[in-house]
Amino acid sequence: MSAFAARAGAISRRMTRLLVALWLLVTLSFLMVHLIPGDPVRASLGLTAPLELVEARRTALGLDRPLHEQYGAYLKGLATGELGTSFTSQLPVAQIIAQRLPATLSLAGLALAIVLPLGAGIGLAMAVVTSHGRRPRADAGFDAASGIVTAMPEFVTAVALTALFAVALPWLPVAGLTGPKSYILPLAALSLGPSAVLARIVRVEGVKVLQQEYMRTAGAKRLRWPAIYLRHALPNLLTATLTVGGLILGSLIAGTVLVEHVFAWPGLGSAVVLAITQKDLPLTQGLVLTLGTIVLIVNAVVDLLIVSVDPRSSLRVD
Repeated sequence: MSAFAARAGAISRRMTRLLVALWLLVTLSFLMVHLIPGDPVRASLGLTAPLELVEARRTALGLDRPLHEQYGAYLKGLATGELGTSFTSQLPVAQIIAQRLPATLSLAGLALAIVLPLGAGIGLAMAVVTSHGRRPRADAGFDAASGIVTAMPEFVTAVALTALFAVALPWLPVAGLTGPKSYILPLAALSLGPSAVLARIVRVEGVKVLQQEYMRTAGAKRLRWPAIYLRHALPNLLTATLTVGGLILGSLIAGTVLVEHVFAWPGLGSAVVLAITQKDLPLTQGLVLTLGTIVLIVNAVVDLLIVSVDPRSSLRVD
């Protein structure tokens, strides 16, 4: 099999998996209304709402129709961009998502722009410092520090940063999107853990790369360290970095749910928490579907980048 055919086959398999995953996501988001215990219409209108009003709302939402008809109407609505109407605000769900999506994407995108160079840089530096069994104390200290940072949930980091830099030391705004300073605390809360995860993985892979024969050959040629580490070592870490980077971006988008809630960030994450607490199921459906779709598409793009960067990945069994 030629390299081109292998790469085309790998891309085709990944795109098929993406379509299947999207279908499963759409189906699960539809079933959300029927799997959650209780009557969502009664919950949204209140326990004292007249039965006639509850039945009228169920009929307006199509919840009195057979399940397969509801599913078909749901797919038709998705195809036309119709995600329903919010129970609480009476606004179209698509409009709410369009208003809040830029804030979430800007936060997650900036966090990834911090995580990738910071995590990869620290990981490669620690690999250089601790390779071949050198400096075991530095190795142990790095493992301990990065392990602690990795184990801390994003919302715990967010609360700690808020208490320190917005309450005890009122240097930064505590909530909302009011200017460039508003990004500092949410970005720090989102970036610290993933940076530590990426640094640990890059360090392990970097130590393996530095022990390869071509690295010893480059050192024997007395090349300068930028040429050795940036030109020879770093490119061989790209596959692992891209793989973890895709997973990290997915976790960053998921992590925005709690971090945005802590900082009252006007994005999709804070809207999810609010929609769940208000039992606003149409809005919850639309938000979960949007966030899940972003994560799946990002992972698919990363897979395609890996195939482009490392042709050998297309020859592996998927």
